[in-house]
Amino acid sequence: MSGKYKPQFPRVAQLKTVELFRSHLEKEVIDLAFDAEVISGPDSFFAKSHTLRSGRTIGNAMCILPMEGWDGTTDGRPTELTKRRWQNFALSGAKLLWGCEAVAVRPEGRANPNQLMLNEHTIQDFVALFQLLQTTHREHFGDTSDLLIGLQLTHSGRFCKPNDKKRMEPKILYPHPILNKKFGLGDDYPILSDQDIDGIIEDYIKAAVLAQKAGFHFVDIKHCHGYLGHEFLSAYDREGKYGGSFENRTRFLREIVAGIKAAAPGLEIGVRMSIFDWVPFQKGPEETGVPAQGDPYRYAFGGAESGILADLSESFLFLQELEKLNIELLCTTAGSPYYNPHIQRPALFPPSDGYQPPEDPLHGVARQIQATAQIKKAFPGLYVIGSAYSYLQEWLPNVGQEVLRTGKADSIGFGRMVLSYPDMPADILSGQGLKRAKICRTFSDCTTAPRNGMISGCFPLDPLYKKMAEYDQLKALKGE
Repeated sequence: MSGKYKPQFPRVAQLKTVELFRSHLEKEVIDLAFDAEVISGPDSFFAKSHTLRSGRTIGNAMCILPMEGWDGTTDGRPTELTKRRWQNFALSGAKLLWGCEAVAVRPEGRANPNQLMLNEHTIQDFVALFQLLQTTHREHFGDTSDLLIGLQLTHSGRFCKPNDKKRMEPKILYPHPILNKKFGLGDDYPILSDQDIDGIIEDYIKAAVLAQKAGFHFVDIKHCHGYLGHEFLSAYDREGKYGGSFENRTRFLREIVAGIKAAAPGLEIGVRMSIFDWVPFQKGPEETGVPAQGDPYRYAFGGAESGILADLSESFLFLQELEKLNIELLCTTAGSPYYNPHIQRPALFPPSDGYQPPEDPLHGVARQIQATAQIKKAFPGLYVIGSAYSYLQEWLPNVGQEVLRTGKADSIGFGRMVLSYPDMPADILSGQGLKRAKICRTFSDCTTAPRNGMISGCFPLDPLYKKMAEYDQLKALKGE
């Protein structure tokens, strides 16, 4: 939180009663339903289990979303900080761990030089990580038979920084008229060839085989946040077998899935997907976010040509492809943290490379909940995990319960909230009340730090990170 920044919207922490919260939502015309009372214990909507078509059980309706710490070794292995974060995920009380964090399938596809990688050299480290999750969860909750653990496989595409945290080395599918300019790429910047992509697909398949050997129950073929899988979906201008038509733009996913099913039979597959996207935003008057260009904008998969509205028609087509591939696990998100973070990760305080929110962040929460609800209604056979709940803070249990009770999603995804408050899911289930001092207030330090070459963590609220020299660097960076 910058010492110079005075939020123009009320802080959620100030909306302490049902009446104050409801009044604010009505005043701002935010369509966000919530339950006034939260049920705990075995009758809790959060406690509902689900059995997948494979027969594997997810013990409750809580999910930990993948979060990186930019704190692995340069050869892709976990450090003690990595292990601590994964332990916190396991003791959270959630019975679905969605990938834990993004794991690169090849060195040049990393988002930072310290991103985890899965290969023949590192597989024993992932065996140990999986066992750490199992052991930690068993110590706290006694049973791991209903704990579903995945690994998110990724190639960062346009946002690769494999050798230097401050130097991008993009691997792109087409010249984007705004993003090429934003990140200093000329229109003649080389694009990945079809042969390059064929090789990347093979790397995904190899990594999935290793993930299964390490014990993981499923892999996520990441299609979100502007990374490579997501960029395929907007490759309208690309020539060749991976661009242009919808069939070509989804070929990347289909070929990976076919390869995994052949090489790692029995391994579940999930997809985390930006179900809608908008035009990139930039700083405008008083550093508030504004669209980087007017309409028409034609590169937002799941977005209208206005650039600032969702259009789920192609998103629905993509989900039909998931059904054809017998994929049951879907984790929804939206947009990208690199070019429109206010729709992807609603927050009152922006990261250092962001902009001030152009709307009350609760609009962003409601928008994702509503889009996810449309998907769940249209695709009841998918097991759907929703995102964007952290900004709700104290009201997360109330909104999450209403979402589950009314069937808008099957599971509530906990993101950066668990960096400061890892056992929040367990506290919700127990009914003992939330620990207000541990609740994430969306200061965005966990994003500002890696954007400036540091590790990620909750510096304001996690005692371990609060003592680090990086926290002083962050405060100096923000002028505090």
